[in-house]
Amino acid sequence: MPKKEKTLMRQLIEERGIKDVGGVQALVKELTAGLIQECMDAELEDELGYSRYDYKNKRTDNSRNGSYPKTVTSSQGEIEIAVPRARPRLQCARPRRSCPCPGRPARP
Repeated sequence: MPKKEKTLMRQLIEERGIKDVGGVQALVKELTAGLIQECMDAELEDELGYSRYDYKNKRTDNSRNGSYPKTVTSSQGEIEIAVPRARPRLQCARPRRSCPCPGRPARP
């Protein structure tokens, strides 16, 4: 492992006041949750084509729609994450009563 990464890890351990294996395991669990969260946020950003607060570059009708909590089981134990979701904007030229679009109920 390169010296720079070792120095960063030691600094993180000192800042957190980690003294035993349990503290190291908690740190690994926290880092794993953060990594999963960042990957999911990046995937949504890639799918939508714009970053979280960058509405000027928004070129899609889809938009972010908050997140929901989820518990993921890993080798470090259960990890709580917030799964981001997107809201598709459906455009249909037909009247709502006869619209066959999925997710858009027809009116009687």
